[in-house]
Amino acid sequence: MAKRRIVVEGDEVLRKKCRPVEQFDGKLWELLDDMRDTLYGSGNGVGLAAPQVGILRRVVVIDVGEGLIELCNPEIVSQSGKQTGNEGCLSCPGQYGIVTRPRKVKVRAFDRNGKPFTVSGEDLLARAFCHEIDHLEGRLFKDIAEEMLDEEEK
Repeated sequence: MAKRRIVVEGDEVLRKKCRPVEQFDGKLWELLDDMRDTLYGSGNGVGLAAPQVGILRRVVVIDVGEGLIELCNPEIVSQSGKQTGNEGCLSCPGQYGIVTRPRKVKVRAFDRNGKPFTVSGEDLLARAFCHEIDHLEGRLFKDIAEEMLDEEEK
C-alpha cells in the first residue's frame, strides 16, 4: 500500500466525469488501499475520491470517525432535510466555503468484491457522501458554495 499524491484545483482531472468500475479485481483493491492510506495520511480529511489521486473511476473512501467506508459506483438514491455549514477539500487546500447539503442521504454502491449494498448517513457523513460523489461528476464544493470564507472565518 502506498500514499498517493493528492491532485489540487487547477488539474483538469478534477473537472472530468469518472467512468464506472467494471472489474472488481486486484487493481481496484490496490487503488482502494492506496486511497485509504492517502486519506489517513492527509491529516485532516474525511473523504477522498479517485479523481483526487488522478484516477477517473467511480471510487470513494470515507471515514468520519466511525470506520472506513469504501464505495464503488456510488449513487444517492434518497435524500432529505437540509444542513448548511463549512466545507473544505483536500484538493483545495486552505479554502473553505458555506455549503448547503441534505441532512440525510442513502447511497447505493458496490464493495471491493462487487457486492451491492446500501448505506445511510446523517449530518457529517451525509455531507461527505455528497461531497465525494460530486467529485465523481467533476464538481468541487466551490461550485455550489454560497460564499467562500476568509482564513479567519473557517
